[in-house]
Amino acid sequence: MFEQIYAYFVIETLYMWVNIGVLPFWFMLIFFPQSHLSRIFVASIFPMLILSGAYIFVLYKSYLIGYNFIGNFSLYLSLDELSRLFEDHLYLMLFWIHFIAINLFIGGWIAKDSQKFNINKIIISIPLIITYLIGPIGLIVYWVIRIFYAKRISLYE
Repeated sequence: MFEQIYAYFVIETLYMWVNIGVLPFWFMLIFFPQSHLSRIFVASIFPMLILSGAYIFVLYKSYLIGYNFIGNFSLYLSLDELSRLFEDHLYLMLFWIHFIAINLFIGGWIAKDSQKFNINKIIISIPLIITYLIGPIGLIVYWVIRIFYAKRISLYE
């Protein structure tokens, strides 16, 4: 049975499940950011545990085929080295899970932080959707909205 499950989870299947699996969390953040369920399932460690499991699975698959993990440090040498690394589907999947997890974490933080300033959930949906698509830009959009609600500029908190 374990072998059947292992054979089912090829990288393309895992990619599909990661993309589909993260959608309910984003729907909760966008449509019900202040709900108790959103707090439990999205702004907690729960989604990170699931995504970490997928990350560990890809690392394990990489280890089994003898992937050169030390060679990954060459990505800091040039853009050509980075693009060479992205040719490998396993490395690309590791990056994608990393990207999805960080964006979801930022989305959870935005939803939680917006509650401190009683920001309308319709207004918050805009930076949340942008964060889902292009994480850092959504965070900047939220920060600008937050300035108006907090009536002050704070570079840290």
